[in-house]
Amino acid sequence: MIDLNLLREDPDRVRRSQQGRGEDPALVDALLTADTARRSAIAAADNLRAEQKAASRSVGAASPDERPALLARAKELAEQVKVAETAQTDAEATFTAAHMAIANVVIDGVPAGGVDDFTVLDVVGEQPAIDNPRDHLELGESLGLIDMGRGAKVSGSRFYFLTGRGALLQLGLLQLAIRVAVDNGFTPMITPALVRPEIMSGTGFLGAHADEVYRLEADDLYLVGTSEVPLAGYHSDEILDLSGGPLRYAGWSSCFRREAGSYGKDTRGIIRVHQFDKVEGFVYCRPDEAEAEHQRLLGWQREMLAQIEVPYRVIDVAAGDLGSSAARKFDCEAWVPSQAAYRELTSTSNCTTFQARRLVTRYRDSGGKPQTAATLNGTLATTRWLVAILENHQLPDGSVRVPQALVPYVGVEVLEPAGS
Repeated sequence: MIDLNLLREDPDRVRRSQQGRGEDPALVDALLTADTARRSAIAAADNLRAEQKAASRSVGAASPDERPALLARAKELAEQVKVAETAQTDAEATFTAAHMAIANVVIDGVPAGGVDDFTVLDVVGEQPAIDNPRDHLELGESLGLIDMGRGAKVSGSRFYFLTGRGALLQLGLLQLAIRVAVDNGFTPMITPALVRPEIMSGTGFLGAHADEVYRLEADDLYLVGTSEVPLAGYHSDEILDLSGGPLRYAGWSSCFRREAGSYGKDTRGIIRVHQFDKVEGFVYCRPDEAEAEHQRLLGWQREMLAQIEVPYRVIDVAAGDLGSSAARKFDCEAWVPSQAAYRELTSTSNCTTFQARRLVTRYRDSGGKPQTAATLNGTLATTRWLVAILENHQLPDGSVRVPQALVPYVGVEVLEPAGS
């Protein structure tokens, strides 16, 4: 949820944020109206309760002649209190719905517009010169690394098996990510794949993209699409000690996405699938540290991309493509030779106080007063990275060179067809 003080003091900034996202700025006025109505309803109910208590006290001190009228007045006030409390409950529900409807306020400088309106911040590495590049699935199948056919037989479309050295390649990649994270002060975490509705909602994943989330109705639990969700819930309803600096966690989890609305897109291979593994960095910090911490997360992502030796670019994602929780997001997109295009491998988002406000995660300021914390997240490795590794390191004979950092995990320097 957005900061109400910001809304009251600078509603035009919130309106500009909504417009930059391509969302309705009238929602800001609806929230302002609901906020005023809620505060008015609370005041009215409080005043009536105070008057009722005073009337009740006066009954005990009244003479027998005065008591009937005072009792009638106390009874009348009790009924008015009930009506006022109902009005307060309704006003608070309207306010909460209006508050939840507004996405995080984007940070100044974020490009306006939609998915194609990003700004390129940096381009790293040279695109490899490959004649007639094979795509990752052709390579993966010929080398015995990926089995989509049996994945579909067992689980349906967009499922797969990683087999042999394909499994080792992914496990090595994720272990490398954990190593980089630990070396930079992160606490490694293996997180739950199922979360309660209030945690999923608190992170902002039950808004416009709720249809992409798997729900287990019998248990009222959700399968996570990223360990960002359980890590954001890890400190919900807590007051953190941030006196020693940010708290950083690296969550390893399987992730599940329905990919609703993506039919016909990336149906070949493992670019867009229903299940994958990921290591996600997650940070709690003071709001004034968030932008610097965002740059650090991007730096650690760059370090990981350097380890797998692929060319990539960094983009500043446009406001309309941020998702409701993010105030700014940087993506690192690796070059994919078979598509002659850059494709997203990592995202890192500064969610400012939006998630922590929903999840009631706070810290104490220098005066000891509780304040809302800031949260950030960033991908450190995921199954999709295998696409960039296989395609960028393919050799003319159909084999694939293993990035040096992954050789100890995979056990060979070159992936070759079985029996070659």
